[in-house]
Amino acid sequence: MRNPTADRGIDVRRIFGLLLIAAAVLSLCSDTRADDATNSWPQLLGPNRNGISTETGLIDRFVSDGPKIVWRVPGGVGKSGIALDGKRAITMVERGGKQTVLALDAASGKKLWQTPVAPAYRNSMGAGPRATPTIASGSVYAFTGEGILVALDQVTGKIRWQHNVVRDAGGKPAEYGMACSPLVVGKLVIVTAGVKGASIVAYDTAKGTLVWKRGDDPAGYSSPALRTVAGREQVVVFTGAAAVGLVPKTGSQLWRYAFKTDYNCNIATPIAVGKSRLFISSGENHGSVMLQLKPSGDGLEATEAWKSLGRKSVMRNEWQTSLLIDGHLYGMDNVGAAGSITHLNCVNAETGKLVWREIRFGKGNLIAADGKLYISTFKGDLVIVRASPKKFEELARAKVINGTRQAPALLGGKIYLRDGKEIVCVDVRK
Repeated sequence: MRNPTADRGIDVRRIFGLLLIAAAVLSLCSDTRADDATNSWPQLLGPNRNGISTETGLIDRFVSDGPKIVWRVPGGVGKSGIALDGKRAITMVERGGKQTVLALDAASGKKLWQTPVAPAYRNSMGAGPRATPTIASGSVYAFTGEGILVALDQVTGKIRWQHNVVRDAGGKPAEYGMACSPLVVGKLVIVTAGVKGASIVAYDTAKGTLVWKRGDDPAGYSSPALRTVAGREQVVVFTGAAAVGLVPKTGSQLWRYAFKTDYNCNIATPIAVGKSRLFISSGENHGSVMLQLKPSGDGLEATEAWKSLGRKSVMRNEWQTSLLIDGHLYGMDNVGAAGSITHLNCVNAETGKLVWREIRFGKGNLIAADGKLYISTFKGDLVIVRASPKKFEELARAKVINGTRQAPALLGGKIYLRDGKEIVCVDVRK
């Protein structure tokens, strides 16, 4: 007769073994599927590249002695933002005369790895790398100031492949430096090169081989985004001369809308509004347009649902991408040829009408979560503002860093900020 207790023991051991295997698989997935929107902020402006987080239970007030600092560590010169995969905080800095991809333990700030990828980059607009790294499927993709695209192992930082995209295409870097954050779509990583015949290029994520190149526009300083508009999934790119929509796999152009600015300064990322609209905006008194896309032959046609241009524009995003929340656009409105004055505006996305304007709020950058805007400023403040069309309502403000133009990164109730010297983690959980 079989021993039922022994059978149960065997079953328990088998179940325990299966649980260990499952745990190992899940651990692997946390590295190889870091673009999962539920456990990461894997790229510029978060999971959907729109600056919006679904996290809740976040503070709207600081305690009397300021926000809770989890850790603060040395960083380095550069304008790159921070990408998060649940375990690592990854950015680009200049260290030891090199543009370097840096990975920190997200919980403690301890350095996990750092990999030099290019010589130091400097011009009249400042020093260091410009673009935010992108984490996807076990790799980190970084784009240097001169236009070198690098793929690194997410866990070790080892370089898998690299290409000098701009030089290989026969061009030269944009005036202010290459600032495009790589976009990963399936097995492709896409960046702007700004070279005739290779304005936008796509490489195989695993092999690093060139898959397609399209367009003649200058690069601009915006980052491409994957958007579904008018029933078509597309890569939307704000080049230095136009907004365009491309078929992801082939790079074939679906539509184009000319939008030329001085010095090719189209910088903000286009935002999808509803099922068939896209919002684009540029600073220095240029303004904004709400595009309406509709089917036309094999592609799409872009027309103007509304536009607001010039000195009386309702929104002039210099480098900060506006946030769409409950039918309203919240964003930095930069006034003047040099953007010397910056307001914080709320605009009705349907009509293009200004709802409220906080005069001279100051330069900064922003994300949104839990019904609030979390804003980092040039003065180094972290500001919390109610995301409401009713009125401007500042809830809290505290100095955290020396000042930055990067948008905050948010994951697990913690905000990650950086400037040219430090990287800081702030606990914003209630």
